[in-house]
Amino acid sequence: MNRKQRKSTRLKGFDYANPGYYFLTVCTYQREHLFGRIEDGQMKLNGAGETVKHCWLDIPLHFQHAVLHEHVIMPNHIHGIIELVPINGNDGIPSVGVKNFSPLRTGSDPVPFASPTKTIGSIIRGFKIGVTKWFRNETDIYNPWQRNYHDRIIRDEGEYLRISNYIRNNPMNWEEDEFFGSTKDTKLPR
Repeated sequence: MNRKQRKSTRLKGFDYANPGYYFLTVCTYQREHLFGRIEDGQMKLNGAGETVKHCWLDIPLHFQHAVLHEHVIMPNHIHGIIELVPINGNDGIPSVGVKNFSPLRTGSDPVPFASPTKTIGSIIRGFKIGVTKWFRNETDIYNPWQRNYHDRIIRDEGEYLRISNYIRNNPMNWEEDEFFGSTKDTKLPR
C-alpha cells in the first residue's frame, strides 16, 4: 500500500525539548472565528476565548519547565512565545547559546533527545486537549483545532523583540492579518 506521508513542519533533527524560546501559532479548524472578535483594535473574548486564555495561562502548572512570554488570542488563532528552561537548574538538557535563544550543538555526536513529555509538541498537545474538552462539553463543535501548529525557534534577541511586537500589535493589525477574512464568525455561548 502506497500511503502519502504528510510533511513535518518541524526542523529536522532538532530536539524540541531543548531550552530556548519558541514562537507558536495554533489555528482553529478551517480558520473558523471561535474565540471572539476584534473591536476597535482590541480582542473581545467570548466564552471559548476565555477558556483558551485560561488553558494557555495554566501551561506552567502542567509543565514546570515552560515559561510564558508574550501571547495573544485572536478570533481564529493564538500566537505565543514559550521559553523552555532546565528543571531544577540542570535536568540533563544541554545549555543553549547566546542569551538562551538558539540551541548550542557541540561536537559531532547528536545531542540526546529529552523525554517526549518535555517537548513543545507535548505542551501544545496538552493545551489543545484542555480547550477541546471545553468545546465538546459546551458546544456542538467536536474538533476546534487544525491539525498541528506552526513554530519558529527564536534565535536571537532582535528576533524575539520583533516577534513580541508582532504579537502585541496583532489585534490592531487584524485587517491585514493573513487569517482575517478566512471564515465567518461562529456563534458560541458567551
